Amino acid sequence: MKTSEIRELSTPDLIERIDTERTMLVRMKLNHAITPLDNPQKIRQVKLTIARLLTELRHRELNEKSNS
Repeated sequence: MKTSEIRELSTPDLIERIDTERTMLVRMKLNHAITPLDNPQKIRQVKLTIARLLTELRHRELNEKSNS
């Protein structure tokens, strides 16, 4: 997911997407432990997506505090 796509999401959608990505990461790790994934780089990509989402969420929180 690109940064521009993340910025377009509303805050509740952003939080929901973080939860979805985290559950997907747990499932991928579990599946990879049982049977190796075809492309283990997908785990890294999901981690990076979660980091991008959390960064945008934190950025919005800081903007709300500074605007208040």
